[in-house]
Amino acid sequence: MADPGGSRPVTVSDVQQLVKRKDEIEAQIKAYYELLGQKGVGMTEPLVDAEDFPRGDIDIYEVRTARHNIISAECVLRKNAEVYLASAPCVLMVSPPGLQNDHKALMKQVEEALHQLHAREKEKRARDEAEALAEARSQSQPQAFARVNAVTPGSPASISGLQVDDEIVEFGSVNINNFQNLQNIATVVQHSEGRPLSVTVIRGGRKVHVGLTPKRWAGKGLLGCNIIPLQR
Repeated sequence: MADPGGSRPVTVSDVQQLVKRKDEIEAQIKAYYELLGQKGVGMTEPLVDAEDFPRGDIDIYEVRTARHNIISAECVLRKNAEVYLASAPCVLMVSPPGLQNDHKALMKQVEEALHQLHAREKEKRARDEAEALAEARSQSQPQAFARVNAVTPGSPASISGLQVDDEIVEFGSVNINNFQNLQNIATVVQHSEGRPLSVTVIRGGRKVHVGLTPKRWAGKGLLGCNIIPLQR
C-alpha cells in the first residue's frame, strides 16, 4: 500500500534497514561513551576547574570531540526514529501478526528513547551555555592591581616562573576587589609558607597562571621578588 505522498509502499525491509542503522548508531554512541569513561569524564562534567581555567588532567579537544559526536549521533538516531514512527503504521498493514507485536514493542521503546533524547538535548544546551559563559569569563581580561618589578634568580618567585613586568590580577585570595595595599599580599605570603599559592598575571596581553610556593631560601624574604602597586 502506497503512502499518502504517492511514494512507493513502505516495506518490512525498509523498517529493518532503519533498525539496522539505529543499531549501528547506538554502537557508535556506546564507543564514544566508553572513550569518555577512559578519560574519567562523562557528558556533564565541566571542562574548566574551580578557577575557570581549562582542566589540565584531560585532553579537552578529544573530550569535546567525543561529546560532539555523541550528540550528533543521537540527533541522527532521533531523526531515524521519527522516520520509523511515521512509517510504522503503513508497515503494520503489510506485516504478519507476530511482526505487528514486535513493531508495537519497538515503537514504544523508540518513543521512550525520543523523550530521553529531547530531555538530554535540553540539558546539553543548558550545559553548553554554562561552559561558554565560564570560558568567556576565563578568557576575559581582568584588571591588575600590582606589578612585579624585580625577580631574583634562584628564588621561589623565579622558580615558579614569575617574570619582571608581570601584572598581578590574583594573588591567592587577593584580587582587584579586595586589594588595599601591599600588606594584603604580605599577609597571604606569611600564612602560606610552604604551601602553593595560585597566582594569575597578565603577561604580554595574555592571562598566565603560576603556582608560587613561599618558602625560605638563600636570599631575603619568602618570595625573592619585588611587587609594587599599580597606579590607576
